[in-house]
Amino acid sequence: MVLLKDEFEKRDGKHFPGKMYIEELLEPVFYDQREHLFEAMFSIHKAHTTMLSEQDILTEAEANEILRGIAQVEKLDKSTLHYSPEYEDLFFLVESKIGEIIGDELAGKMHIAKSRNDMGEAMYRIVLRDYLRAMVKESDILYRVILEKAEEHVETIMPAHTHTQPAQPTTFGHYMLAIADNLSRDIQRLENAFSTVNKSPMGAAAITTTGFPINRERVAELLEFDGLVENSYDAIATGDYLIESAQALISMMTNMGRWIQELLRMASKEVGLLRVSDAYVQISSIMPQKRNPVSIEHSRALSSSVAGEGLTVLHMIHNTPYGDINDTEDDLQPHLYEGFRKGLRVIRLMTAVLLTMEFNEERALQQARENMITITELADVLARDYGVSFRKAHQKASIVARKATSMEKELYEVDVNQLNEWLKDVEISEEDWQKIVDPRSFVEKRKITGGPNPKMVKGMIEARRKDLL
Repeated sequence: MVLLKDEFEKRDGKHFPGKMYIEELLEPVFYDQREHLFEAMFSIHKAHTTMLSEQDILTEAEANEILRGIAQVEKLDKSTLHYSPEYEDLFFLVESKIGEIIGDELAGKMHIAKSRNDMGEAMYRIVLRDYLRAMVKESDILYRVILEKAEEHVETIMPAHTHTQPAQPTTFGHYMLAIADNLSRDIQRLENAFSTVNKSPMGAAAITTTGFPINRERVAELLEFDGLVENSYDAIATGDYLIESAQALISMMTNMGRWIQELLRMASKEVGLLRVSDAYVQISSIMPQKRNPVSIEHSRALSSSVAGEGLTVLHMIHNTPYGDINDTEDDLQPHLYEGFRKGLRVIRLMTAVLLTMEFNEERALQQARENMITITELADVLARDYGVSFRKAHQKASIVARKATSMEKELYEVDVNQLNEWLKDVEISEEDWQKIVDPRSFVEKRKITGGPNPKMVKGMIEARRKDLL
């Protein structure tokens, strides 16, 4: 064991940073920081330096010189910056680069009353709010596309499913509006997360603020935050802005994944309700007849991956101490960034698919006539118009369903005389029976608030549109 240790230390070194530590931690973290935090870092340097000058902590000349150095280093192609053991991380490398221009002593002054703790938290928030903004913007476009599809199909009859089985007739417009409403709540969750994220921790310094007479509110204003995380301990210790962002991602992608799966079912040859545009299908390499809706498949897979990234964030924060801790920092952040990037891909893909797809109205109507899914209306008519108690009406409808099934007939294939034989002590009129078996009539009668009646759906769509104004 001693020999192994000696051999290892010869290769790895005995002093910080060890070769293994560099390769497995410091280098990967450096390049993650370079990719994600570079621009946010310079925004903070500029805002903090400006505030120090305004508060007479730096002279105007010192501040101007520091800002000149910051501006020059900011122009560097960040891909040319590489990890060096001479610097612990990207922040120290940047400070060194600024020092090469304006001198190390003056470069060091830009860190007065500023810690890597509050600076790191601020950078994470700046990057996250940009992702949240982009997600809200793209989701809003998707929402509007779904509303348009709903309006286009307010009278397009289709079967609704419960427990994956054909249940009752509805319309494709009613279905699409349901998806739109679900999405709107997820957009609200993203906006709520943005509100939590867009608060400035700057001025908290390490965790207890500073003895310098800084102006935290001014830095928040310069960085376009909506306000402060006021308590300095909270500013450094909290992870709720990460949790809320992750939860918004998980919710949106889980909800989207469910209807994405539904669209895949509808797009199958057997169901045949949706035709995905040629622009978003791929042909099999060996089976030329196949149109594979891979755009929807990839969206389903990516949405699951995004939810996974969000869950990773929650697990990495879980049971960590309430304070400055690495678990919520450099190792965690890339999971959120990757989640947002993938989530944006899903939203953009599904926007394109929904905007360009075709819905087979004739086939949907036929499917809504099958599997006896209007039979609820038989029970309702018996109870509403023929004086039968609802429980007995339900039992009679069940008998009709069993009899028709045993004869391998759909309801519309059953003669009214045969129906009345099965009902025994009740006689349904021909006119009522034709309405009962008609899915259009079924939908038309569902004009209760929120129902699939076309006028009701149109009214809901108009209300949603007004909310957009």
